[in-house]
Amino acid sequence: MSWDVRGTTVLLVEDDEVIREATELALRRYGFEIRTAGDGLAGLAAFREREPDVVLLDVMLPELDGISLCRGIREESSVAILMLTARSDAVDVVQGLEAGADDYVTKPFDTMVLVARLRAALRRREPVRPAEDASAGDRLAFGDLELDRDSLEVRRGGRLLSLTPTELRLLLEFTGEPGRVLSRGRLLEQVWDYPASSDTRVVDVHVQRLRMKVGKERIETVRGFGYKLVG
Repeated sequence: MSWDVRGTTVLLVEDDEVIREATELALRRYGFEIRTAGDGLAGLAAFREREPDVVLLDVMLPELDGISLCRGIREESSVAILMLTARSDAVDVVQGLEAGADDYVTKPFDTMVLVARLRAALRRREPVRPAEDASAGDRLAFGDLELDRDSLEVRRGGRLLSLTPTELRLLLEFTGEPGRVLSRGRLLEQVWDYPASSDTRVVDVHVQRLRMKVGKERIETVRGFGYKLVG
């Protein structure tokens, strides 16, 4: 599905001037509004000055590295964050995702690929529609985990959880079919809107982050197949 990005603001934090200017020019051609910063501290200041729709940041940054910047932004906001990594090295990728990034793009990247990833991140920020059969006060309970299908509020032990839009969509997939094993490929298609053959590390790290919030025992790994929600 095409996604109109006109008016969408992207904060690009990249210390390489050539890459920064080329990326800014390319994204402007697609209709994005771009703000830029050349180091981590400047990026954090720009974010706090006016929150963008998407943050696009490099892993390797002076003053404040991209991982720390990502973690700091995530503590303040659920804004979409995409990391730019110099290589597909597992350490860079996993550290970025664990810090709170929604996704990553490996440099050098094709502009069309980057735009597709940005659009997918924006789609995941769209409000989730409550279940059609949900009624006021309609709740699902899995142990001490409770999901209100009307308000889409999630509580654990009575305490309201703060989930990012991606984490909420992931949890909704699990609660839609509790006890059923969901493959990584299916989760990529349903939550990230990516082909099932895409890199599954983004699924694994987000499941780990979700487990930390809903309880490690609540989402079970079925080795070689995927994950399932247990009651």
